[in-house]
This record gives sequence, structure tokens and C-alpha cells, in this order.
Amino acid sequence: MEALINYLLQFGHLNQQQIDLVKSKGVLKELKKDEYYAEAGNIPREVIFLTEGIFRICYYNNKGEEITKYFIDENNFVVDINSYNQNIPSSEYAQTITDCKFIFFSKEAMQELSMTIIGWDNIISKITAKGFADKVNKISSMMAEDATERYLNFFQKFPKLANRIPLSYLASYLGITQSSLSRIRKNISG
Repeated sequence: MEALINYLLQFGHLNQQQIDLVKSKGVLKELKKDEYYAEAGNIPREVIFLTEGIFRICYYNNKGEEITKYFIDENNFVVDINSYNQNIPSSEYAQTITDCKFIFFSKEAMQELSMTIIGWDNIISKITAKGFADKVNKISSMMAEDATERYLNFFQKFPKLANRIPLSYLASYLGITQSSLSRIRKNISG
């Protein structure tokens, strides 16, 4: 819970009573590697804060191919925010690619925190804005890069993730085939 509280405090002030309330609303959960947490077609009814492990967010394109959209690692929230806020079915899957531990907040718990803690909505708004900015920065930089640059930049930005993610997922995220990724890795190391 301390990682969550420290994260929240980066975006606003919470007194001890508010911190205790947040802790009381969170439920600790675990999932094993390769389990799906959320599936396309379902309406998200909770928000989670990942304390250990890596999630992969993916979808299926119109050819039925699985595409990795992005990865989420420790000390980040996991939620399809548009589907959650608009109460509509998600088009994405959230899958664990390592064993994961997280803190789970139901929609009701989030609403209660919103109604009880002055400034809660402002904290959540800042976290959401940061999440969107991070996503846009990842996508826009990848658009102008070739496959080798995308791989090197991924490795530079996420050194702790690169060796924990299966190559097939990393290749999908980078928009290349697994054999292309193998060639790039061989050329770099060789």
C-alpha cells in the first residue's frame, strides 16, 4: 500500500485520515503469469494499482491478429479509462506477462473516495493527464523511427522491462515480426 500512497502524494496532498481511508478501500490481489485480468467486450468496473509485475494491453485487429498496444509495469494504474468513465465495453485485453500483485479499487470505492476526500478528483485528474501524455509521447516518437530505433529506444526507456517481456509481445508492440526483432538484436549485439 505504501507504493500507492507515495504515488498519490506526487499529485496532491492527503492527510493521515484520508490515507487510512484510501488504504481501507483497496484490496490486495494477485494473478499468475499469462492470466487475463480484463477482456474486450466487458465494461471495466474497477481500477487497479500494480505493485509487482507487468501487464500487457492488447487487442485484435481486423485480420484477427493480436497486437500489443503497450506494457504497464510496477507503480502504475491499470484501467481502460475511456470505457471505465463512459461505462462502455472495452476493446482491449489486459494480460499479465509475469506474476502480478496489485491493489484493486471497485468503482463504488472510487466514488466513495471522490465524495469523501476533498481534492481526490483533482489527484485522479492529474494522474489521468499524465497517463495520456505518456501514451502520446510513446506513440508519437515511434511513428518517426525505424524498427531498430524503436527497439533501442524501448530498451533505453524501459531497461527493466526489456528482459522480462516475451519476444513475441515485444515484436508486436514495436510493429515488427519476431524474426525481424531477432535480426535487429543479433545486429546490435554482434
